[in-house]
Amino acid sequence: MKLFSISAAAGLLLSSSMGFAQVTPSHESVEGSFPAKPYSPYANRTIPERPLWGDTHLHTGLSLDAGAFGNILGPDDAWRFAKGEQVTSSTGQPLRLSRPLDWMVLTDHTDLMGFAPDLQAGKPGVLADPKGLEWYEGYSEGGEAAAKAAFDIITNFSQMTLPEVLLESYSPGADAFAFTWEKIVQAAETHNDPGKFTAFIGFEWTSVPKGFNLHRNVMLRDGPVRALQVVPPVTQPPYGNTDPKSLYQWLEDYQAKTGGRAVAFAHNGNLSNGWMFPTEETYHGGKVDEEYVKNRAKWEPHYEVTQIKGDGEAHPYLSPDDEFADYENWDVGNLDITQLKTDDMLGGEYAREALKLGLALEAKFGVNPYKFGMGGATDSHTSLTTAEEENYFGKSVSAEPSATRVLHPFVESELGSFEGHTLVASGYTAVWATDNTRSAIFDAFKRKETYATTGPRIALRFFGGWDFDENDLRTRMPADIGYTKGVPMGSDLRPRESDAAPSFMVYALRDPIGANLDRVQVVKGWMEADGSLKERVYDVVWSDAREPGSDGKLPPVGNTVDMEAATWTNTIGASELATIWTDPDFDPAESAFYYVRVLEIPTPRWVLYDKVRYNLELPEEAELIHQERAYSSPIWYSPS
Repeated sequence: MKLFSISAAAGLLLSSSMGFAQVTPSHESVEGSFPAKPYSPYANRTIPERPLWGDTHLHTGLSLDAGAFGNILGPDDAWRFAKGEQVTSSTGQPLRLSRPLDWMVLTDHTDLMGFAPDLQAGKPGVLADPKGLEWYEGYSEGGEAAAKAAFDIITNFSQMTLPEVLLESYSPGADAFAFTWEKIVQAAETHNDPGKFTAFIGFEWTSVPKGFNLHRNVMLRDGPVRALQVVPPVTQPPYGNTDPKSLYQWLEDYQAKTGGRAVAFAHNGNLSNGWMFPTEETYHGGKVDEEYVKNRAKWEPHYEVTQIKGDGEAHPYLSPDDEFADYENWDVGNLDITQLKTDDMLGGEYAREALKLGLALEAKFGVNPYKFGMGGATDSHTSLTTAEEENYFGKSVSAEPSATRVLHPFVESELGSFEGHTLVASGYTAVWATDNTRSAIFDAFKRKETYATTGPRIALRFFGGWDFDENDLRTRMPADIGYTKGVPMGSDLRPRESDAAPSFMVYALRDPIGANLDRVQVVKGWMEADGSLKERVYDVVWSDAREPGSDGKLPPVGNTVDMEAATWTNTIGASELATIWTDPDFDPAESAFYYVRVLEIPTPRWVLYDKVRYNLELPEEAELIHQERAYSSPIWYSPS
């Protein structure tokens, strides 16, 4: 091998400076001179290198309910805020995010699209209808009258008793509907900046039969050329219906007609009274059969597991041995609390239980309809994607910062209420994508390489394989080994080639401006030979040299929250946690899934920030501190 000495290199540099022709080696001349793996660990990389942060669920004043509650901000305001600009809220308050997002899906409701701006403006077509006039007068009066009018609109919507003339004027085929859809599409295109910020075209399909939440958000991979060939589907008859199968048909037709790509995300199963994740039971007039499981698996690769209306990972009734399952649960009733919750409904509402049910349905039909990735979103109806506790602007305009919002119920009926202090400042979705573009991020959703957080920007890697060992953590770039020796979150384990149990590489890094980490857990679910479904939560790595007690439980990390100042210190916990964990209870004959839950140390909830800023007296039951968290998408194992 010919050596290239330092003195020779110096000679070449010197000669070029003296006016001689500079020799620039071609790619052909250097090819083969270096090993296959370049010295630079960043050269030739094709793996996703950093999480891209975004929100899959946000409403502007174009949405029926958001506009009725007084949101006057449109898509342009929402996009500018997500990109890091300062805006003024509908209540006149200046705000911006601590850090811009990388991407977002704007998901205004499709039913009565275009009605809200006309209601606010008092258009003649709205005022000509007695109900329209009543709602406009309430909206114009403001305060309690406006809230009453907004809830009456929502009640008429859920009961499918909207005035026929208004339905006809703001449904597919009407000019106002088409104009609003074009406005949504063009705004996304205006703000889409490939490589810097990705603006997705989307919408929310708002199925709520009997007040049971079956909503789905839809995200398109495409731009205006394809999106404007169609109009989005609705749920109000005779223009649409509330069965998810009708949405699946729309998605099928969209792809066939335009050559585009689309996916749907369900959310808030906790408000569906058991209908979100059906098994062999009928649901809303439909049946869980082979067609249903195939379509759901095809069109819903992702689930919104945490948001403003409650956290949907787990419930203490379903997971009594999980000390952290009781987190921001909304379990009073359905969406409008016209029916109270009973324990038998909970199994069809929470993500962990759904992942287990999916194993059973796969054994029955050969397809797992609940094989989804995890994500978080705000579902804010203020046009403001705020998931930071100290910067929380509420669910709707009526819940924007004020001295009274903590005491103002989100929903109230004769049967119960969702109190204002139970609203959740959650969450965001992190995507492991190769580029900040529509195509790369959409493809990451399809392969389920996503994870949810309740707001903090925790960096989380999770890989599964058959031969990870402790030496694989002796690097600052665990992903290189993770992709080489295993598969990332959202994947199926590669075929088993030995008698080994699966091993997993987990790496979590705290939000740079957030709280330290308490612990990392692996949640496992599996189906035994008799068809019974089981789960277990393992503490796999933790901070502060704690040791599990005789009951196997890890002692609490502690609490540094200053209740008088609404702050905390990072004097406990760890800035990063990493481990290689091997399943000690593995049975190769049992189908299983694994996902990671990362817990922060205790920090203030938004309610404590409000208490300090407004000097409030709060209800005794108001939660003031919590442990924020992240949920990875699962990794699945199948014996076959």
